[in-house]
Amino acid sequence: MDFRLKVFFTVATRLNFTKAAAELYISQPAVSKHIHELEETYNTKLFERNGSKIALTPAGHLLLKHTKAIFDIYRNIEFDMSTFVSQRKGLLRLGASTTISQYVIPPVLAQFHQRETDISIQLTNGNTEQIETALLQKEIEIGIVEGQSKNQSIKYVPFLKDELVLVCHSKHPLAKQNEISIEDLKTLRLLTRERGSGTLEVITYALRKHNIQLSDLQIEMELGSTESIKSYLLHSECLAFMSIFSIESELKSGELSIVDIQGLSFERDIYVITLMGKSDTLATLFIQSLFKYYNLEL
Repeated sequence: MDFRLKVFFTVATRLNFTKAAAELYISQPAVSKHIHELEETYNTKLFERNGSKIALTPAGHLLLKHTKAIFDIYRNIEFDMSTFVSQRKGLLRLGASTTISQYVIPPVLAQFHQRETDISIQLTNGNTEQIETALLQKEIEIGIVEGQSKNQSIKYVPFLKDELVLVCHSKHPLAKQNEISIEDLKTLRLLTRERGSGTLEVITYALRKHNIQLSDLQIEMELGSTESIKSYLLHSECLAFMSIFSIESELKSGELSIVDIQGLSFERDIYVITLMGKSDTLATLFIQSLFKYYNLEL
């Protein structure tokens, strides 16, 4: 039954029998057989099939909820029981928004793995909205995101401070200018992150204080990653707001330059997020390591 639930969970999260079979290293007929046996066990359909597409039935949604809870218990059992021997074991699923996963936590992950070699870590990358959704759906145990929404089911713990700065390539005419005015900002060609990103949320909030809407700006393009924005900047006359964490190497090499805006700054908190009221010993261990690495009090 445990393996059948694992097959069901994989199909339910991928909504694709072929992908589930590849992930589980079994044949597609074997996947179908396990799902069929579960449906016979519970005497109900778990998936609606429409051609090549599938979707969970109400019974499937309910089983998925219980399956996630069962797997959480298994994770905790494995980790808690491993504390009675010399080496702790378990699986920790993290989610981090793009800037954090690329520039903030990799050294922490490396140090943590050197110390806890038998703890496996899966890192999911996405924007803030996607990471919060993954946490709420119990696909991850910890999220690390920019910005702060108002979801009462999530616990937000302040972690690091970040600053967003306006950036252009070093040969841009504005690179030699000390600062520009807020009104100048409306005349510039800008790149932004996609809707739902923590970066865009902070920019929108800060501009609103100066009665500026995103629609007032000349946004040339929305791009889905920090690296794509940096590459675009190096080959265009555009500017973009970027995390100071993400451009350290380009500032040192002289490829990018910061353009100050008179009377305008963009600061944001980075938060560690977990589900409100949920205790997870492995997640707690990693969060402690995270704060210790940056010499912060938890």
